[in-house]
Amino acid sequence: MGFGFGQRRGGQLPVEVTTFVGRSAELAQVRGAFDRARLVTLVGPGGVGKSRTAMRAAAGLAERFPDGVWLVELSALRDPELIPATLAAVLQLPEQAGMEPLDAVVAHLQGRRLLIVLDTCEHLVDACAMLTDVLLREAAGVSVLATSRQPLDVPGEHCCAIAPLGPDDALELFVQRAAAVVPGFTVTDDNREQLAALANRLDGIPLALELAAVRLRAVPLAQLVERLGHRFEVLTGGRRTSLTRHQTLRTAIGWSHELCTPQERLLWARLSVFAGSFELSAAEVIGAGGELGSGEVLEQLIGLVDKSVVQRIGEDGSRYRLLDTIREYGAEWLEESGQAAAVRARHFAYYRDLGQRYWDEFLTPAQPAHYRVLRAETADLRAALEHAYRTEESAAQGLWLAAQLGPYWRATGAMSEGRYWMEKGLALLDEVGEEQAWGRFMIALSAVWTGDLPGALELFHRAVEVARESRADRVELFCDAYLGGLTALCGEPEGLVALEDARRRILARGDGLGTGVIHYEAALLLAVLGDTDGALELCGTGLSYLEGTGERQLLGSTLMVQGVILWLAGRRAEAVGPLCRALDAAAEVDEVLVGALCCLGLGWAAAHEKRFVRAAWLLGYAEHARRLGAGDPVGMLPSLFEEQEAVRKAVRVALGDEQFTRWTEVGARLSGEQVLEAVRGGADKPGAAVPPARAGGVDALTRREREVAALVAQGLSNREIAERLVISKRTADAHVEHILAKLGVGSRTEVRAVAGVAVPSGD
Repeated sequence: MGFGFGQRRGGQLPVEVTTFVGRSAELAQVRGAFDRARLVTLVGPGGVGKSRTAMRAAAGLAERFPDGVWLVELSALRDPELIPATLAAVLQLPEQAGMEPLDAVVAHLQGRRLLIVLDTCEHLVDACAMLTDVLLREAAGVSVLATSRQPLDVPGEHCCAIAPLGPDDALELFVQRAAAVVPGFTVTDDNREQLAALANRLDGIPLALELAAVRLRAVPLAQLVERLGHRFEVLTGGRRTSLTRHQTLRTAIGWSHELCTPQERLLWARLSVFAGSFELSAAEVIGAGGELGSGEVLEQLIGLVDKSVVQRIGEDGSRYRLLDTIREYGAEWLEESGQAAAVRARHFAYYRDLGQRYWDEFLTPAQPAHYRVLRAETADLRAALEHAYRTEESAAQGLWLAAQLGPYWRATGAMSEGRYWMEKGLALLDEVGEEQAWGRFMIALSAVWTGDLPGALELFHRAVEVARESRADRVELFCDAYLGGLTALCGEPEGLVALEDARRRILARGDGLGTGVIHYEAALLLAVLGDTDGALELCGTGLSYLEGTGERQLLGSTLMVQGVILWLAGRRAEAVGPLCRALDAAAEVDEVLVGALCCLGLGWAAAHEKRFVRAAWLLGYAEHARRLGAGDPVGMLPSLFEEQEAVRKAVRVALGDEQFTRWTEVGARLSGEQVLEAVRGGADKPGAAVPPARAGGVDALTRREREVAALVAQGLSNREIAERLVISKRTADAHVEHILAKLGVGSRTEVRAVAGVAVPSGD
């Protein structure tokens, strides 16, 4: 997963590292299908090239989608409940207070024109179908390109069958891959017949052809064709009949498997436990054991890379992965070997230790690096948790891992996923235990930051009970602090006394994590209750502790709280420094929610300096990244909403409706990285591509938007429009918002004045 500050927006398609061969007819078919449909599914057997074709097709369609092409790779995901959160991560959309991930995704997508590529859906086909159906119905500008071994069976789906390559293209692919293995390899009159026979024997299946081409390192072409032909004759009893394409692919993979050394085969099987890509260090720990020592793993891994069993990926080639069909084959061998349980246990232990190092070094300069590692290992963290929860013996360790990752779930804006894993672990265990206490505490804490304050109060009460029964003193102390704060929010003064008592006890026991958290959380509470001076004093105490640790997440949060409180207290000149420093700190750990609030305050500062364009895109980014609701802890600050509304109004008046809409939309489409670059450079305009100003005429509207605009001009509410057109209220809201932006007007009453829009005939 990765949000905002560490990722680039739009496009996210992988760079092609080998040449693309053929598929001109299929690509034309996909392009034509999107002229008539919004869901196109590429279907075909494993190894046939669905994903590669989808990537090439999506790149060719990019100009149709001004808001980008977004790739959602699903092969490593096993739990269908996590699909919305996975899509939100790809879209760099953190969770919004009071919103489920799917609702937040839909709200984000409304009014945008983009293409989502759902790659490898077959093992999650029902969940992918449900997601796609919702997106197509609720977000009119979204199209989906899916790959699957079977159709999604969603209304409006257009399926394009991806067949094996034709004879000429199959020959071309083999020759190109062979030339990469044997420099200078080419088609000649002497080898043309042999090459054609080989391509035909492998049924034109791209993966089978690529695996066969690698064999030219060891044997000449003539022997390669002879040996492969003999293998197929054995399988078919000497008959000329063909195997099915599935059998052909498995035969090609099996042949590669047989040509591996015994140690390479063993490592192949063990590497199949990785759900996503992996580093050498992980392969050495998890792949080693018994007859394969850790010092021998690198040599065997290089051999598997040379044979195209394992792929090197990443900008510096430091990570590795197995294709799905290769992984599936290795997993079968691992099960047959009887080693699966032991290897999966090593896999879990590796990621358990990764989580423990993150926890132990949270308050050190190593923290940002740990965040980068955790983001890269998301797929295998999930796989490790799944494995832990398969047995009662390891469930407590799995729960502890999920709880340790609590700050990570918040930084990535994926608190619902963290809560999912913790609740899954708790359901498998007895009520009492230190791991259970931590799990319940972290669940309660996630409720605070997702805006469910009433729910959080109840959850903390249960957490403190479990902590006391489990003698988890540290958890009990943390719960006491939050219960005091929530009680004070409910209007009971004794809550502040309990909070201050807990703060002093945390300081007395020298609890670093507690010290870092309690001061900005308590400062936020005091500011909500009107004690600005006390809040700023707590911020100062927290900062005096955090400044020397090298920690960034809590430092950024504390500086952000300090900056926002200073601004709202009228100390504007003092506020900008902490907000800029907070933005830098948030960027180092990719915490976009804190970064968004920094941009909100910096937008106010820009407006105060009469830099209205800068203010508009900063506000656009902030409002898009974090929708402040009534339950949001920061959103409860007195006068925050009043300040935001006053600034928006001033910027709109200064720029005019059309330019205000234009620049807030620019901000909403920026990545955190682009925002950070512009803020650091003091730029009035971001360096990202800026769309031209809108024409503001009726011609800019689609047919449906003209229809909606006519109803707006008649004075109908959005709900009435939804009922009239038989669409959802959410869709009507998105249409109206888009119409106002396209026409460059600031209110519904201006629609009729801009253009007397008539209801078009037909639909």
